[in-house]
Amino acid sequence: MKIQILGSGTSTGVPEIGCKCPVCLSNDPKDHRLRSSVMIENKNSRILIDCGPDFRQQMLRIPFEKIDAILITHEHYDHASGLDDLRPFSRFGSIPIYADAMVVKSLCVRMPYCFVEHTYPGAPKIYLEEVFPGCSFIVNQTKILPLQVLHGKLPILGYRIDNIAYITDMLTAPEETLHELKDLDVLIINALRIDIHPTHQNLAQAIEVAKKIGARRTYFIHMSHHIGLHRNIQEFLPTNMYFAWDGLVIDV
Repeated sequence: MKIQILGSGTSTGVPEIGCKCPVCLSNDPKDHRLRSSVMIENKNSRILIDCGPDFRQQMLRIPFEKIDAILITHEHYDHASGLDDLRPFSRFGSIPIYADAMVVKSLCVRMPYCFVEHTYPGAPKIYLEEVFPGCSFIVNQTKILPLQVLHGKLPILGYRIDNIAYITDMLTAPEETLHELKDLDVLIINALRIDIHPTHQNLAQAIEVAKKIGARRTYFIHMSHHIGLHRNIQEFLPTNMYFAWDGLVIDV
């Protein structure tokens, strides 16, 4: 299985517009972060998790190939606003968008032209499939398990695919979700910044959760410029924990 980090940044991206901090002025490519998204590929399927405002830019950096499914974690702009840019991928056929009931409802309101009976010729060929926490489903022989986590007080989804898991924007997780995250080869999870935040894990909280889950490798994503310079902060992470960066490829 191959995991490619398409974006590792938070909602404003890094550099943040108008900011002159050392991270935003850094020339290190690992400090340049598009909005968080990941492509997961195995011999059966090519699956995208989240499709935000940088989707077009992210897709220009990798081979143009069929996307078998898109998993949406939640409805916020930085995670779901790029769906219209799926138009070129419609050449391969219609693409299912998997999401919970709240996201399905939101997307129907936000992008009604995509989900009506008679769409206009230029609309992306996408359709919605509702999923439920704890109820697995199959995409081309690949088993996917949606898992509920809390983004502040908002219930959202993380996803487990075989022995990897992707969780973003989490503040806390129910015990049943943590139980389903045992025996992972790779955990990809959010760590917004150093200071406490009301709706996201900070770095210390992310490390604590990662230790509790005990994946063989953990990669942190959804980071703001407040996380610090990549070359400096990486030195303080525990063994087998890493800061992800845009373009990172993880082989499992």
